[in-house]
Amino acid sequence: MILTIEKLGHLGEAMTQGENGPIFVAQMLPGEVVEGDLVGNRLENARILTPSVNRVKPPCVHARSCGGCLMQHANDDFVAEWKTEVVRSALAGQGLAAILRPIRTSPANSRRRATIAGRRTKGGALLGFHARGSDALVAVPNCQLLHPDLMAAFPALEALVITGGSRKTELALTITRSLAGPDVSVTGGKPLDGQLRLELARVAEAHGLSRLSWDAEVVALRASPMQAMGRARVAPPPGAFLQATEAGEADLLAAVMDAVGNAKRITDLFAGSGTFSLPLSEQAEVHAVEGDAAMMAALDKGWRMAEGLKRITTETRDLFRRPLEPDEFKNIQAVVIDPPRAGAEAQTKTLATARVPVIAAVSCNPVTFARDARILIAAGYRLDWVQPIDQFRWSSHVELAARFSL
Repeated sequence: MILTIEKLGHLGEAMTQGENGPIFVAQMLPGEVVEGDLVGNRLENARILTPSVNRVKPPCVHARSCGGCLMQHANDDFVAEWKTEVVRSALAGQGLAAILRPIRTSPANSRRRATIAGRRTKGGALLGFHARGSDALVAVPNCQLLHPDLMAAFPALEALVITGGSRKTELALTITRSLAGPDVSVTGGKPLDGQLRLELARVAEAHGLSRLSWDAEVVALRASPMQAMGRARVAPPPGAFLQATEAGEADLLAAVMDAVGNAKRITDLFAGSGTFSLPLSEQAEVHAVEGDAAMMAALDKGWRMAEGLKRITTETRDLFRRPLEPDEFKNIQAVVIDPPRAGAEAQTKTLATARVPVIAAVSCNPVTFARDARILIAAGYRLDWVQPIDQFRWSSHVELAARFSL
């Protein structure tokens, strides 16, 4: 069958309309003429007859086999416009429109945090990402996504897999670049006992890991794995959320600072370990709210150890089950809200009636952002602008920051 690709879906898969519905083709671009075998609603063994002008040679030699990156076959301008359109379409789905600022994209080799899969093999260990749509592991010694400091830590990860893994199970090794060296959190390995603790600690010391956690238990701490958050230094809990790239975090922070302006009293919802709270406290008093007590403790410690910051108060609270009520926003001049992918529908509904002058919203899911934005707009807010941010380069993922004003 010969087809012409019409568009990309929001997950990056090429598609065209067939007689019985959409037909999907992997790793193709709009306008391309392709030939292949129709299997159900998918075109398999696809071959390009007419390539798109937006097609480029993937910069990574692993692009065809590795499932870590989706869009290396498209040029940067095309990906930027496609991701911007994903945001625009999500807003349109709720009957909304906004000024979309030019997308900000993190550079290659800048991922400071990633989860690597690892398996014990007969001859040692295999590390990498899963092949697209498969459990097969693809080694990525020349990965163009990860920061060089993460790539340099692969021998440590291999040693951990050999020491604490088995040939029957797969380990997930979350590695984060910190100011004190690699911070590694492992799940799926052998159960801890005295001997394994000793062997893992030796690996951590030999390879200069700042911290090693095994199924959430810290087994080695050579130095606190500090992250810079404004003037503060914070050691997030093992495996805790952190923005994927320093450039992406800086872009999000710049947008949030622009949104809140000169507000002097700010509430930061879903505050994490202080990504926004700590830099904002250089100019304002901040009340930080987060459901994870360990992250709140890390934020509070970072604030207390820093100099020149205004007051930060912290509150551990499940904002899905118990959102802040309107009276709890009394005298607050701006709110920052950065929920997980599910969005924050319940919290947005109470926030909408609190009449806070400015809301800076951060989202990793344009669809749930648009749903929650409609709640605010229906309550009398204006969506001033949206800033798309691409820190998950070559993926289908796009984030954003936005400003709402009453």
